[in-house]
Amino acid sequence: MSKAKLKKELNNLTKEQLVEQILDLYEKNKAVREFYNFYLNPRNEKELVEKYKKLIRKEFNVERPERSSEKFSVAKKAISDFKNLQPTAEALADVMLYLPESACELTYCYGDFSEQFYDSAYNNYKAALEFMAKNKTLDVFRARAEQCVEWASPCGYGFADDIAGVFYDYYGE
Repeated sequence: MSKAKLKKELNNLTKEQLVEQILDLYEKNKAVREFYNFYLNPRNEKELVEKYKKLIRKEFNVERPERSSEKFSVAKKAISDFKNLQPTAEALADVMLYLPESACELTYCYGDFSEQFYDSAYNNYKAALEFMAKNKTLDVFRARAEQCVEWASPCGYGFADDIAGVFYDYYGE
């Protein structure tokens, strides 16, 4: 169904029917419940940032690498789910940077990973810095972005050069 058709159908409902629809969605759909909880109480944004960073950390678990699955798809879904809540640009940048940050730290602590791993970490790092540049939050995250360069420095497959190159593209020097 198109948005136009849905809008037409919703316009035919009374206010009470719309409220019932929303309450039903809220009750049955976890994503809707989380959206409205955040929408009605945006002060809990920091808690949500930590929740989504924890989901990412589970995939790139430096503390317990045997429990790490290194699934970029799961971590990217966490970022996408968080983005759907419509957080501030700074909060979204925080979560976006956390993925490549965790991947870089993991490889720094435990040695080389596959080229595909490095490609995914690089692409997510670049996307995070692009987003931060667009939303003028680069300065807020400079130290963490630079830490990724340090963690990538001993890595193979040209990963260190790629991460450093993106960093200097956005931060100069």
